[in-house]
Amino acid sequence: MADTRKRTDGPTVETDSAWDFTALPDYDDDFYDPDDILAFASALSAPEPSPSEEDLLNPKKKQETEFITALNDWRPIHQKVRGQQKPNGATHTSTKAKRKRKQKRGRDETREGWTYSIVKYPFLLVVLGWIICLGVTYFATRLYIYFYEQKITWRGRRNRLRKQLRQQTSYQDWIQSAKALDKYLGSDRWKEDDDYAYYDSRTVRRVKEQMTDLRHKAMGEEAGAGSDMEGHRPVDELRVLAEACVKNNFAGTENTRLYSETYYGTKDLVQDYVEEVATSLKFLLNSQHLTLEDKRALAKHLSTNFGRTALCLSGGASFAYYHFGLAKALLDADLLPNIITGTSGGALVAALLCTRTDEELKKLLVPALAGRISACSEPITTWLPRWWRTGARFDSVDWARRCSWFCHGSLTFLEAYERTGRILNVSCVPSDPHSPTILANYLTAPDCVIWSAVLASAAVPGILNPVVLMRKNRDGRLGPYSFGHKWKDGSLRTDIPLKSLNLHFNVNFSIVSQVNPHINLFFFSSRGTVGRPVTHRRGRGWRGGFLGSAIEQYLKLDLNKWLKVLRHLELLPQPLGQNWSEIWLQRFSGTITIWPRTRASDFWYILSDPAMSRLAHMIHYGQLAAWPKLKFISNRMAIEKVIEDARESTRPATQALPTPMPDDRTVRNVLSAEDMQTLFARANDTHAAVEVPTEMYTPRKERSQSRHLHPDRAESPSLRHRFGIWFRQPSPRSSQETVRPSLAELRRAHSEHRRESVIEELRRQSGVFWDDPEADATASDTDADGHTTDEEALQDDDGDERHVGGSQVDGSGSLSETRGREQRGPGYV
Repeated sequence: MADTRKRTDGPTVETDSAWDFTALPDYDDDFYDPDDILAFASALSAPEPSPSEEDLLNPKKKQETEFITALNDWRPIHQKVRGQQKPNGATHTSTKAKRKRKQKRGRDETREGWTYSIVKYPFLLVVLGWIICLGVTYFATRLYIYFYEQKITWRGRRNRLRKQLRQQTSYQDWIQSAKALDKYLGSDRWKEDDDYAYYDSRTVRRVKEQMTDLRHKAMGEEAGAGSDMEGHRPVDELRVLAEACVKNNFAGTENTRLYSETYYGTKDLVQDYVEEVATSLKFLLNSQHLTLEDKRALAKHLSTNFGRTALCLSGGASFAYYHFGLAKALLDADLLPNIITGTSGGALVAALLCTRTDEELKKLLVPALAGRISACSEPITTWLPRWWRTGARFDSVDWARRCSWFCHGSLTFLEAYERTGRILNVSCVPSDPHSPTILANYLTAPDCVIWSAVLASAAVPGILNPVVLMRKNRDGRLGPYSFGHKWKDGSLRTDIPLKSLNLHFNVNFSIVSQVNPHINLFFFSSRGTVGRPVTHRRGRGWRGGFLGSAIEQYLKLDLNKWLKVLRHLELLPQPLGQNWSEIWLQRFSGTITIWPRTRASDFWYILSDPAMSRLAHMIHYGQLAAWPKLKFISNRMAIEKVIEDARESTRPATQALPTPMPDDRTVRNVLSAEDMQTLFARANDTHAAVEVPTEMYTPRKERSQSRHLHPDRAESPSLRHRFGIWFRQPSPRSSQETVRPSLAELRRAHSEHRRESVIEELRRQSGVFWDDPEADATASDTDADGHTTDEEALQDDDGDERHVGGSQVDGSGSLSETRGREQRGPGYV
């Protein structure tokens, strides 16, 4: 539930400390390594596309290979070249050679029909002219609706209460003003009436009463009244009922219309149902009458059906700074989701949210943060010649240095997830128009450096040239990712990647913060939105009346239709080699869509760094836009957090880890597949026990992060370090089993299954690296220390394959796991 008592609030925009830039965490640390920036610059200057396999296999052909590329996005590959001048000044050209010159094929062979060539431009002009007429009519319709609402509806006391609502600076005061406005409009009586056309009130009432009754009976039985026959206990019936009703939008209880009739809250029946479900789930998942396996299966089932919540931050250049206010409102209310995605400018905000802990973010989301935003600080005398020379206003290498602070250095997606427990997602579009986009996160691109993905997601043609994604190698050095191919702005195709989020993390509830200026005019909710009811007829009606809403809907659909016609018939030109139709036709909304109220002056500063006063305005209005949605979000998160906490507490310690855990020094994290192959080859050469090198004792995370950390400055402590091992760090949630246990579970599992020290375990396991059949025959029942063992025996039946503790070693020297993963502790490889 949202924290309305301000126990978790950070500094407000009026606080003096919020304007002190020296109070920002790590303000004086740039967090970038010059070697990383140099590697990025080298990758940008490498020829692209890369040479083919045929060129690499034929060294003699290398001299003939020529890499051809455009100077920039604005200038073509083939430039005009003046012909050689004869001594008498005439141009040396051959008419006969021109005739024999082979005619080039068209750029697209499907466009070579004579009908297409004749009809294309006349049809394009007609459609564009009609689109302009529709656009002007739509703009006039919106003006009519605006003046209808401002001059007719908002008058008298109603207007005074509305102004008072917009002047609040804290969530608690905003709630009081919202309740006063709801009471004046009569919405409190609407809350008391259970019936409503957009949800099944009878089913919700019956389920709520039955769940309450079963919970009371189960609590009495657990208090000592005894238990009935298995399967007829109240706790079992309550479990069956919970599995049936805890689903996404059960009986319409998550219908946005339920929260669009009032400024704060929803039906009393829906609110009581949500609270009862959360209470019953807490009781079930802590009941002594259910085994640990039953609780684990129940939590997994509920998580799959209920789904997860994600925060999606759109692009929009400097408009993206409104996202700071939205994030602050969610953070202060303790409602910030663990899954966050960002595109273009939103990717920068998402990177800041996912690389800092909660305590750090509360000190960072203040107006003083403007002191660290300096991406557009160059004067026109610097960027104008660069734009003329390269086709981009900003320099990619310079932006990499400035972006490193927001990404906490050269952290990868996996390292950021290990540090904060939040899952960062960044949309990137390949420069190749036919390749699919990627959603970079700790699953799809774990070793990808975050700041390179943020730059790629912000590479709008004409603003920033396409860049190369960078990955962190095992030694901590950076190298090109994905064969050195270049990537650009993700908002050109997938501004809000809902399909990918659902695929990877079972996300079916999305909170979208949308600030794209080119679609701001077309966002219109004719029947109101969450926390903002219709102004007409005391919230019961259509915005601008029925005719006004009907005309607006028709014009918008007709505009969308003709834009799709131009896209499918491929009539639109492609300036800078980019298909720009997707910036209008993709999906820009989610389950909850938040549109901060912008100003006309924001368009003038769209490519400028904000001053502290302007950033304070953006943070405040971002909070104002988010506060009406917090009640809906808190009801959703109240159930989701109970399920996620149950999955965390019931996850088995022996479950396979998809990724290494922070501060995990087990063999599974210490030795990688490459380390194992190296030790195996060394054992083959020496025919003796192999001593594990000391550098392999250090987990990969520490080895990769040791290079870019400041030598004289300690890393900013996280909540896990501040509160000790009793604080449970969040872990990933998904409908699959490939999620990792908590730190407390790992430590408990290690104490049960692991030997006395990691060093002894490594030395013991290194004894299996033998390749001498005679030694295998004589020592089949003896381990590396000379002690007899049955479970770890080395069996060599046919000379071609051997089994070592559930792992199979084939004749080629490769180690593949075949069985015994569930039976071994986390200290075994």
